[in-house]
Amino acid sequence: MSRVGLVLVSHSAKLAEGVAELAAEMAPEVTVVPAGGLAEGGLGTDYDAVVAAVQRADSGSGVVLLYDLGSAQMTAELATESLADPNAAVVADAPLVEGAIAAAVAAQGGADRTAVVYAAASAGAAPDLAEAAESPAEETAELTLRNDVGLHARPAALLARTLADVDAEVRVRLGDSEVDARSVLGLMSLGARQGDTLRLDARGAQAAEAIRRAKELVETNFGE
Repeated sequence: MSRVGLVLVSHSAKLAEGVAELAAEMAPEVTVVPAGGLAEGGLGTDYDAVVAAVQRADSGSGVVLLYDLGSAQMTAELATESLADPNAAVVADAPLVEGAIAAAVAAQGGADRTAVVYAAASAGAAPDLAEAAESPAEETAELTLRNDVGLHARPAALLARTLADVDAEVRVRLGDSEVDARSVLGLMSLGARQGDTLRLDARGAQAAEAIRRAKELVETNFGE
């Protein structure tokens, strides 16, 4: 299966590589290519390196580029415009770290390029709790975390990916905090630890399936 690839354009090679490593951990089947720093070393962006990174990241479903600062955006846009097919890649207006994680998880779930860009741009946005409360949940479950690290990076990514293709809206609540179950960053923001009990509310055509999948993950300790 061909997935949307990601290119991370940064003034710092170490920053780009670190974010790429984190994103790849959460989305192992997505090609995430860092393009940071100048060719001779030091801070800056390298046009040729970005073009090469886009070519490496494209497996047939297109590429989404994310950047850290303004001049990196310019380099990313120039690189996409110079491609044989400029429509093969798009620059997302999104935070680099949060956007890369959200985009990687969306791509891992098979989202198309438009959906990957949307996931990146929406990263870190506050959930619309009023909208979520308009209708009651069709399925509800309380799940207690038993795995060692709780709902941290890898488990959060697994849960989000597991629910990515389910036709249901799923909310996860811990205490007074509630987030979208498809948002890796939202799930991580809960700070759920071993022993914490999460409440899941699902509504939609596949609400029961969503709850079943979430239960299976929690009961198997996310494969740890």
